[in-house]
Amino acid sequence: MTGLDAVHLNFSPGALHLLNAILGIVMFSVAIDLAPRDFRALLRRPKSLIVGFASQFFVLPALTFALVSVLHPRPSIALGLILVAACPGGNVSNFFTHRAGGNTALSVSLTAFSTAAAIVLTPFNIAFWGSLYGPTRALLHQTTIDPVQVAITVVVMLLIPLLAGIALNQARPDITARLRGPLKWVSMGIFVAFVLMSLAANWGYFLQFVGLIAGMVVLHNALAFAGGYGTATLAGLSPYDRRSVTIETGIQNSGLGLVLIFAFFGGLGGMAIVAAFWGIWHIIAGFTLSTLMARTEAAR
Repeated sequence: MTGLDAVHLNFSPGALHLLNAILGIVMFSVAIDLAPRDFRALLRRPKSLIVGFASQFFVLPALTFALVSVLHPRPSIALGLILVAACPGGNVSNFFTHRAGGNTALSVSLTAFSTAAAIVLTPFNIAFWGSLYGPTRALLHQTTIDPVQVAITVVVMLLIPLLAGIALNQARPDITARLRGPLKWVSMGIFVAFVLMSLAANWGYFLQFVGLIAGMVVLHNALAFAGGYGTATLAGLSPYDRRSVTIETGIQNSGLGLVLIFAFFGGLGGMAIVAAFWGIWHIIAGFTLSTLMARTEAAR
């Protein structure tokens, strides 16, 4: 287990650029579902949006800090969990929310707003919560993480494709109508294939350490779903909106997490395996949870 903190996974600069491009395509595929009217409608009734945003960027990082403080995992694992919790919601959350019978417009808008806010809040949460926990504070001191560079990475990968997708949907809805279905499936397929190929290139490390990390990731993901559900319930949201906030909090953009890990932390083993396993597990958990939720209709 000690060796995990010294492991640096194989991931070339070319692969990092490819992952950036793939995540941009995934974000674009989500954005072509959006129009300015979607944002205006939510801004007129912002409670559910504010609750979902708070659950994503404040409740989940705080719960993650509590988790690592209680369980005391290896520093690289703890920092990996903190970094994943600091990322915005994952794009596949919109698909799972629709499948669960939740408020898809709220889910898509939360993904969009959290993506925009991630420019500031993702580096802030990594630095803030990581510095509060002693072992991860030491790792942060050994790493050069520039918040401005993190912000630039988020803008290029997520915000620009988001704005481009909204603009295209506004100007040429006929084109986005034809692109919408195929592009979502193709982009997600490319992303899953990329993650699997990256795992194959580091299969020995993955097999050696994933057993030590799997339980932590499963527990962390369950805590994320529970945190979203609890926050939405305490805020008095309808079951329809509650499903959206629950799924949005439990589905994280682990692809962005991988980019940040390889760009700023040198592919540190514990962090990278946490983010990679998160990327696999949250899809399994999200599919299972949305299937269970879909058995009953959510009251609005």
